[in-house]
Amino acid sequence: MKVLNPIVISGREVLPLIEGGKGISITNGRCSGAWAAAGGVGTFSGVNADSYDASGQAIPQIYRGRTRRERHQELIAYAIDGGVTQARLAHEAAGGQGRVHVNVLWEMGGAEAVLNGILEGAKGLIHGVTCGAGMPYRLGEIAARHRVFYYPIVSSSRAFRALWKRAYHRVADWLGGVVYEDPWLAGGHNGLSNSENPSEPEPPYPRVLELRQDMRASGLGHVPIVMAGGVWFLREWQDWIDNAELGPIAFQIGTRALLTRESPISAAWKQRILELKKGDVFLNRFSPTGFWSSAINNRFIQELTARSQRQIPYSTEAIGEHLTRLELGSRRRVFYTTATDAARAEGWIRRGFTEAMRTPDQTLIFVTLEKAHQIRTDQIECMGCLSQCRFSNWAQSETGTTGRKADPRSFCIQKTLQCAAHGDDVDDELIFSGHNAYRFASDPFYSNGFIPSVRQLIERVVTGD
Repeated sequence: MKVLNPIVISGREVLPLIEGGKGISITNGRCSGAWAAAGGVGTFSGVNADSYDASGQAIPQIYRGRTRRERHQELIAYAIDGGVTQARLAHEAAGGQGRVHVNVLWEMGGAEAVLNGILEGAKGLIHGVTCGAGMPYRLGEIAARHRVFYYPIVSSSRAFRALWKRAYHRVADWLGGVVYEDPWLAGGHNGLSNSENPSEPEPPYPRVLELRQDMRASGLGHVPIVMAGGVWFLREWQDWIDNAELGPIAFQIGTRALLTRESPISAAWKQRILELKKGDVFLNRFSPTGFWSSAINNRFIQELTARSQRQIPYSTEAIGEHLTRLELGSRRRVFYTTATDAARAEGWIRRGFTEAMRTPDQTLIFVTLEKAHQIRTDQIECMGCLSQCRFSNWAQSETGTTGRKADPRSFCIQKTLQCAAHGDDVDDELIFSGHNAYRFASDPFYSNGFIPSVRQLIERVVTGD
């Protein structure tokens, strides 16, 4: 294994090891501060982070506004307070070592207001901002205004070219690095484009090399590229280290960072990922963002899969092949479909899936009465956690809507991620994960259920294992 030499990240020489930032309360100030204290880069989540009461308990994020827009403003206030709280905790835990970054999602609700609020409220405590889930054109401008470095997350050189030409060239001095996130291996939301096949992964080296070539053409040969997604043993990546063709490289540790003593996920979650098998992480497109995402294939994902499978196209009048009449629901609404699909629908109804819910794609899905009630309640209680949401049809526009019908095939992502972060249910909530999580079960470092501290993990990673 090659020696892993420090590189300059956010203005200081540190180990080129970066904690992967994760969503709601999954990377917090405690664990990110520990990463910095061990000489690396810690990344806490700025997505609706936790604040605490006087006794140190997380303050529940309860929404009292009568309208979506009122609840959206509450969400922004919670997010800013929580982000500043976690920045202070990270700064204290770091003890002046390493670097502390905040991770935000460009497509989250109120992204610009939240990021500005956190950076203003935690002035001097945060050294960099990582940002993905969309095309964050204004990220560089915001970071430069607050004098912190910025790290856009991309999954192709084409995406970075667009960001650079449109906006980043104006604030090049504050570009701390570019995160290449492998769209087939990373956890959470993935940057697969419509031209890429989710079942045919491409090797990262040629894609990262293309990114480096584009960066060199723009005078950015010295700016680090952060490899994210699929990084487990560094010995598997040693050809990337001190590689003149690739230039300066850092590695983002996302999935392995979940299993440390400082990691805030529940004991049940930690035990679950120790038991995963290859293929247990599922690439799906159920997210209300519309992006692909990677999550553990548990009952939550299986219910969404089954929900979409109980689906038929329909028309509101007899036309074409849609000639068979269906009367559905307590109001006996009339739909027309094919004879085959009508028979399928009647079979689902006999099994208890009595409620037909319309989708934006002129189809019906069939769910139980209980599930239909849950879906409608979650849609009504939307607090605008995304810039636009296909589940509730919320959008951060003057109209407050996407203009499309709410989609019952999706789910309230804020609700399930909050439950996952603050509870111990790993079966009926969304549990994001990288595709390499199955390696916990065979990695001897975790034998007999051993859970390392952040420092022990970093010391292990540096050896190549």
